[in-house]
Amino acid sequence: MTALFIILVLVFITIAIWQMVKIFDLAQVGLEQNDQIATDKDNTLNGYLMIGFLAFIYIITIVCVVKWGDLPLLSNSASEHGPGIDNLMIISLVLIFVVQTITQFLLHYFAFKYKGEKGRKALFFADNNTLEAIWTIIPVITLAGLIIYGLFTWTSIMNVSEDDDPIVIELYAQQFNWKARYAGNDNTLGKANVRLIDIDKANILGLDESDPNAQDDIITSELYLPVGKPVLFKMRSQDVLHSAYMPHFRAQMNCVPGMVTQFGFTPSVTTAEMRQNPDIVEKVKNINDIRVENSKELVANGEDALDAYEFDYLLLCNKICGKSHYNMQMKIIVVTQEEYDAWLKEQKIFKNSLVQN
Repeated sequence: MTALFIILVLVFITIAIWQMVKIFDLAQVGLEQNDQIATDKDNTLNGYLMIGFLAFIYIITIVCVVKWGDLPLLSNSASEHGPGIDNLMIISLVLIFVVQTITQFLLHYFAFKYKGEKGRKALFFADNNTLEAIWTIIPVITLAGLIIYGLFTWTSIMNVSEDDDPIVIELYAQQFNWKARYAGNDNTLGKANVRLIDIDKANILGLDESDPNAQDDIITSELYLPVGKPVLFKMRSQDVLHSAYMPHFRAQMNCVPGMVTQFGFTPSVTTAEMRQNPDIVEKVKNINDIRVENSKELVANGEDALDAYEFDYLLLCNKICGKSHYNMQMKIIVVTQEEYDAWLKEQKIFKNSLVQN
């Protein structure tokens, strides 16, 4: 697949250079004659090439969908709002696909049917209010419907009600790792500022040591979430723009230096349950088959074999934030309420984690 992609790129670069040379030739001043005028033979050839390219894009689309398509288009969401997001995306993708299929057919077919011929004069309408109204009103109504649907979906996700008593967790981003800060028993995050970071005392997130709400905060390098419980994330960045992306939960929000952003959702599938999902089982098997194959060469060279892959939810950075952006991730473990409570009791609270001078 990589070789095919490289070949296509080289072909397109060659075509681009060829077209640029033709433009350069046409732009030369002082030429007595121009042999670039298209003949009927040129127009016929280009017409058939358009039909050929139309067949190519349809065939390659069908092959890709059959061979690599994962239908339904989106699945395995693990949050309560996930199916709504998936439904919005599927509607948008289907609409785009249908419109693209029709318009591309008309574009290439008309280029073939009405190709230039000597003596033929083009018939055109200088002005047609009916046509202009049709191709203006239909897209406006369609796009307005999608936008309004999207706004309602977004509002239903972002309006986290305090009546639901969500767990408040801060996601702290820095080059190139994540930290999670739980609000503790009072469910209120203590004040924090990057200017208060004190590595010598292990105050790595800059919590205000005098703030009573900060004393029971819990800082972790893994994110534990109870299934079925609303979670409200407060997001903060220490250095540059990051983006907290949790793909299985259909959640993403920028982490902006100097301000706090937020996103909330309710996990609906535990990690253990997702690992038993047939789609995930198949994907894990495929990944491990590849790792076994790649390990053969490593072992032959005296290196250790690759470890077996096991599925986990992940928090990723979806902004290119520096040279190690690709490696900026944190494991998310969704468990039952009982397992979450037991894990929480084992964690050290902030006031007990400080290094005493």
